[in-house]
Amino acid sequence: MLYHLLYPLADAFSIFNLFQYITVRAGGALITAFALSILMGPSLIMRFRAWQSGGDTVKDVLPHQQKMGTPTMGGALMLFSLTVSTLLWTDLTTPYIWLLLAVALLFGAIGFTDDWLSVTKTRKGGVPGRVRLGLQLLIGAFVTSLALTFVDRPDATVLYFPFFKTLNIDLGMIGYSLFGAVVIAGAANAVNITDGLDGLVSFPAMVVAGTFAVLAYIIGRTDFTSYLGIAYVPGAGEVTVLCAALVGGLLGFLWFNAPPARIFMGDTGSLPVGALLGTVAVITKQEFTLAIVGGLFVAEIMSSVLQVISFKTTGKRIFKMAPLHHHFEQSGWAESTIVVRFWIVSLLLALIGLATLKLR
Repeated sequence: MLYHLLYPLADAFSIFNLFQYITVRAGGALITAFALSILMGPSLIMRFRAWQSGGDTVKDVLPHQQKMGTPTMGGALMLFSLTVSTLLWTDLTTPYIWLLLAVALLFGAIGFTDDWLSVTKTRKGGVPGRVRLGLQLLIGAFVTSLALTFVDRPDATVLYFPFFKTLNIDLGMIGYSLFGAVVIAGAANAVNITDGLDGLVSFPAMVVAGTFAVLAYIIGRTDFTSYLGIAYVPGAGEVTVLCAALVGGLLGFLWFNAPPARIFMGDTGSLPVGALLGTVAVITKQEFTLAIVGGLFVAEIMSSVLQVISFKTTGKRIFKMAPLHHHFEQSGWAESTIVVRFWIVSLLLALIGLATLKLR
């Protein structure tokens, strides 16, 4: 909105010429989202605490009885700041922006419904798992197929692999749409299952979003993509601004979610955050890079999958408790130790992910 209002005035006031630069608007989006979160956080927490008093905000399987009564659904704060900041700072003629906002709001609606059913005790466990996964896959497939229509290039349905310049597979329209659905739904659930300790999700998600802000900027420029030998995606550069807004929103949420948390993210936030990261990966054609940069989330969801498979087939558990962060808790690690060490791992994985651009 600011881009459309102020940049046309650049001929009269040269200062407004700054709004043509994606990096400037990305910085503005980050600061705006963070400021909105900080300003609105206290009142939202107070309202949610009053509304959710007596509700189930901590899952029974978690060994955190001292956290009972802490309000959840704090992801609504992040979603609001993300949406407002994105609308203010992006070029709204870019179709990817509207697609990503739709993903955030749709997955946020699924998460909100799930949280609401649990908090109000309307249905124990929230939305049935199959229903939730089915909706996520349908949205993911539709979003991916729609994103393909924005790319007027013969390699729109080609799947690229990191570390290799020439290794790629053309999946076709249907195949790529199904693959994109799995990536988006998988990322959403991977982030969701990681959300079990104070501050555990926020910082790694910020790292992944920041990494993809850099990737989107590079992939949206022909000079960078031709030099690095990676796919150029027209319009992808504007996604940088949205990723920066996501970083700002998560940073503002972390202000209140840092141990001891005053509010939990809930499915209202974790599902749209993961879905956004997955959709950005599909748009930028960096799906496997997401698996590297977001390797922490992959490890978390795979620990749960392997635990279930092992127990059902052999009757034995691989981990003391799944997902992975609970295994370390049961092993005697302090919560703060787990969180900080996972943060360190996320930073290292981000560096590896960025290195894939050059190591081809």
